[in-house]
Amino acid sequence: MTTPGTPEPAPGHAPAPGPAATAARRNAEARAAVLGRIRRALSDVPGASEPGPVPEAVPVERDYSRSGPEAPGSPEALRLLEDRLVDYKATVRTVADDAVAGAIAESLAARGAARVVLPEGFPEHWRPEPPPGAVPGHVPRLLPDGDPPLTVTELDAVDGVVTTAVTAIAATGTLVLDGGPGQGRRALTLVPDHHLCVIRADRVVASVPEAMARLDPARPLTFISGPSATSDIELRRVEGVHGPRTLEVLLVTG
Repeated sequence: MTTPGTPEPAPGHAPAPGPAATAARRNAEARAAVLGRIRRALSDVPGASEPGPVPEAVPVERDYSRSGPEAPGSPEALRLLEDRLVDYKATVRTVADDAVAGAIAESLAARGAARVVLPEGFPEHWRPEPPPGAVPGHVPRLLPDGDPPLTVTELDAVDGVVTTAVTAIAATGTLVLDGGPGQGRRALTLVPDHHLCVIRADRVVASVPEAMARLDPARPLTFISGPSATSDIELRRVEGVHGPRTLEVLLVTG
């Protein structure tokens, strides 16, 4: 049966496949190509062709250094992290634990922030308090990202986000978020134009292997090395292409 207006196929000829059938065929071909490559890559792994999980029969040599020269949380590691972050044009301040709330409030007030996202699980004693002398009505409103979560449009309208981080890598000047308490989902640190990250000194490690040993690969990991920027076009640095243009970091000691 054909749709009215659709020309009848010529006798002896099958009707031409529609767009849906063509897309399905291409998907099947792509799937077969990908699976074929995986099978060829696993051809030297004993038992890989058997049903079930692939056995870890191929040992991976990990003879690289598992730790850096600086101890986690040491003054040397903190200085190296700050040096790298500043080189990436981030702003870094070192504060005591009981001064975090005031430091956050001060930063937000300096930017004139009116609406700021504070992810679920952010430490209560770090919640920003209005700085002394703050004008009523100029204190930023703290928005939770609950259920339902904030939409992309809503995130695009806020003035910033304040999060924690699961760890930081001094050698690369990288903050790592895994969606845990106080960190929120990925969109929170990708859409707003200002990201203020608070991280304890004891979570700062020297090297990438040390950080990887602390991370759960099953969690959604976000690695942040400075404000979002690219120099792909004419080698000119453009900030804010894939995320916030401004990154502030509070290193918490004591």
